[in-house]
Amino acid sequence: MTEGCPSDDVLAEQVAYYRAIAPEYESLSLPGAGGPEVVAALEAFRPQGDVLELACGPGMWTEILLRHADSVTAVDASPEMLARARARVGEARVHFIQDDLFSWQPERRFDVAFFGFWLSHVPDDRFDTFWSFIAACLHPGGRVFFVDDAFRPPEELIEGEASSIIQRRASSGATFRIVKVPYQLATLEQRLASLGWRCNTQQTSGPFYWGAASRAEPAR
Repeated sequence: MTEGCPSDDVLAEQVAYYRAIAPEYESLSLPGAGGPEVVAALEAFRPQGDVLELACGPGMWTEILLRHADSVTAVDASPEMLARARARVGEARVHFIQDDLFSWQPERRFDVAFFGFWLSHVPDDRFDTFWSFIAACLHPGGRVFFVDDAFRPPEELIEGEASSIIQRRASSGATFRIVKVPYQLATLEQRLASLGWRCNTQQTSGPFYWGAASRAEPAR
């Protein structure tokens, strides 16, 4: 699907980029923060119980998760993003963890895993490992909800349209390579099915999409 497997250097630049833009993240995001259709879908999903949020960023989605969750464990590699999330939602029912999302391992299991605008930043060659990690994070019967987009303007495609490596620019002018995998939803559903997941995805009327997934029941 995408050429050029990202090196550890690219993943380090990805973390550095989000650290650099933490103070201005909301202004740099696509308009609508996922859009009302995505928010309505997440509300209907009802992320109840103990929720794991990966790449929580400045806490925009954490706020919505807390409408339903008993607790949220929010993990992000950027201390600057976590500081903004703490300021936004407090810590009454949220446990914040700063760690590398490609090496962190939970000490408990969760009822729901959520990630907003993170799946497309997982390198294609780590897709299977990532979803095995998600399965290990969940209680039996656990559920997953994710939000993302495939927006990659031409000026970001420094290695061509086939590559998952793009370049983003911070307001300071500094440039960073990051991973951005532009999933086709039917292909994404099929790939997850091959890994033992039932997944339903939906494109919104804008650039965003969402997905709800759970482990497929074993054949009897």
